[in-house]
Amino acid sequence: MAVDIARRQLLVLAVLPDMSSFFEALKPVPDSYSEWFRAVQADDDRKLQQLLARGFDPNTLEHERYDTALILAVRHNAKKVFALLMTTPSLNLDTRSKNGDTALMIAAFQSNVLFATELIEKGAEINRPGWTALHYAASAGCDAIVKILLENAAYIDAESPNKTTPLMMAVRGAHLATVQLLLDEGADATLKNELGLSALDIAEAQSQQKIISLLRSFLRSDTDN
Repeated sequence: MAVDIARRQLLVLAVLPDMSSFFEALKPVPDSYSEWFRAVQADDDRKLQQLLARGFDPNTLEHERYDTALILAVRHNAKKVFALLMTTPSLNLDTRSKNGDTALMIAAFQSNVLFATELIEKGAEINRPGWTALHYAASAGCDAIVKILLENAAYIDAESPNKTTPLMMAVRGAHLATVQLLLDEGADATLKNELGLSALDIAEAQSQQKIISLLRSFLRSDTDN
């Protein structure tokens, strides 16, 4: 009886290595898509470099919001991943997410001067139909990005789908300095959106007294000239 038990134990020990390999093989293997987007959010540039070396497409869209790695890197301020992607030859700088945002627009909205500057220098699209990076920079009151965009020929009176201009966005955000900057650079304060509202109308609706005074003064001087 003892001999039988010993034999069984030996058989079990002999089989265990093979069984271990068997169960190891059953473990789910992470797919490249999941690894890629996890690495972006973790700012793991080494993992991204490995996946790129294996031929992974850097312009792959994330399924939920249709974000690319570049857009996600900007959203999450993933500096190392952003730097790596900006050196990737096949990267598309202007891919749009589901709501139409680009990496440059998000950088502008988040007042990320470093990312916005690098994207512009790399050739990211500045002027496009609809909402633009200038709208977003104005709404955030980020004068540094507003200036950079204007220096790179951003259309100062760009109209969104509902004819909202960057000046109107700056007024809505109560950004007095940004309103002044846009006016100084030649923004048209007489334009109206689809609701028939001008920048001054928006300021009055929000009781923004300093901006109201600024716009009224500007419109008077503009009329006098």
